[in-house]
Amino acid sequence: MALNLSQKQEVVAELAEVAAKAHSLVAVEYAGVTVGQMTAMRKKARETGVYLRVVKNTLASRAVAGTEYECVQDQLVGPLLYAFSVDEPGAAGRLIKEFAKGNDKLKAKVVAVGGQVYPASHVEVLASLPTLEQALAMLARVLSEPASMFARAVKAVADKQGGGEVAAEAPAEAEPA
Repeated sequence: MALNLSQKQEVVAELAEVAAKAHSLVAVEYAGVTVGQMTAMRKKARETGVYLRVVKNTLASRAVAGTEYECVQDQLVGPLLYAFSVDEPGAAGRLIKEFAKGNDKLKAKVVAVGGQVYPASHVEVLASLPTLEQALAMLARVLSEPASMFARAVKAVADKQGGGEVAAEAPAEAEPA
């Protein structure tokens, strides 16, 4: 169904707003994907914070103009599904990788992150990025490691000097006197 001018302007404005906030973009060739597969992918995209949209390439090109995804404009050829990671950078890559396993007709064409265009093979790299929870867990582990190493060193010195448990009881005895 053809869109009139005002509908096209709405689509471009919506896509431009998403592109301005998105962390990454994966453009995928989707010819041959069934309606059921596409519906399942859209449902999973909503759950994982990925904005999926099939848009004419001219409208997508206008929408990404002025954003960090402007670099992909010359590669937008053919029927493409645009997946923008809104919440975390690797979400779109994980979604496309997951659904490409079950459907060989779903092929990544362009990957863009931070104003840089990467070949389609970088979907694997994008998909391997940690989720927000995983990244926070890694950060907490890195921040807590020096304190735990210090505590182990103090305990080792105390055990070596033979005052491990006795040293802990000594201050308690000193208080009543």
